[in-house]
Amino acid sequence: MRHILRQREWRADDWHYPGEACTEADPLIVPLAQLRSDAAQWQRRAGPLGVRLGPADAVDELAALLPRLALIAVEFPSPGDGRGYSQARLLRGRFGIRGELRAVGAGVRQDQAFLLARCGFDCLEPPEGVDPEALRLALRRYDVAYQPGAAQPELRRQRYLAP
Repeated sequence: MRHILRQREWRADDWHYPGEACTEADPLIVPLAQLRSDAAQWQRRAGPLGVRLGPADAVDELAALLPRLALIAVEFPSPGDGRGYSQARLLRGRFGIRGELRAVGAGVRQDQAFLLARCGFDCLEPPEGVDPEALRLALRRYDVAYQPGAAQPELRRQRYLAP
């Protein structure tokens, strides 16, 4: 069973990917290309539906589908590929999604965890071999931010000089 870091706690993942054993009522994450190929079929699906965005997928293509989606998984194929950060900021900022935003793939590492959370990811699905406790603790690495993030849009820059 796959485990994920959701809301800063390790939990068993109740979502499935195509090819895994699941029922029509189980939560399912499908790639955007598969979702686009037969959108009507996926709209009729009984269970919760999520989509997996690749780095080259345009976030704008999800606009009409957002009311149906319970989860958006953004793929990070490598630690050096930062396109998923931009996708997350657009989803949280421009499109105002409030559902689960999950970072998935080889780029979900301890040194990226804090930045992923700042961009709006509330769930991390790391690759095999990542130390789960180190990943969880990395989310608490810093306690001060100098600019607002997706998770704290109300944060404003503080003055550190005396008036």
